[in-house]
Amino acid sequence: EVQLQASGGGSVQAGGSLILSCAASGFRFDDYAIGWFRQAPGKEREGVSCIDSSDGNTYYADSVMGRFTISSDNANNTVYLQMNGLKPEDTAIYYCASSPGFGPLPRTVAWALGSVYDYWGQGTQVTVSS
Repeated sequence: EVQLQASGGGSVQAGGSLILSCAASGFRFDDYAIGWFRQAPGKEREGVSCIDSSDGNTYYADSVMGRFTISSDNANNTVYLQMNGLKPEDTAIYYCASSPGFGPLPRTVAWALGSVYDYWGQGTQVTVSS
């Protein structure tokens, strides 16, 4: 059974940091990409970052570039999202998801599409106060 377990959310003040974890099981981790998405109240879900566990390529939304860092511990089937310089606009529920492949679209575009991900974990709340 495929499972993705997201954790690490919390409440911080602006400028603070959090580390989110996504523990995966039930599939060959090295063959998948793991993405982080977020959804704020009243807003559409958006792709935050992604790491392709097979080659280590990483992708980031412009809004988090330079502040967030995604990494993968393949030995422990866990992906981390280090979030620094948090802003109130980062407040959202964060989800991790797994993708077996991005299809024919360019990776730089496809990684942020929820449709290329087949399994999703439960969300973890991140709240940033000003």
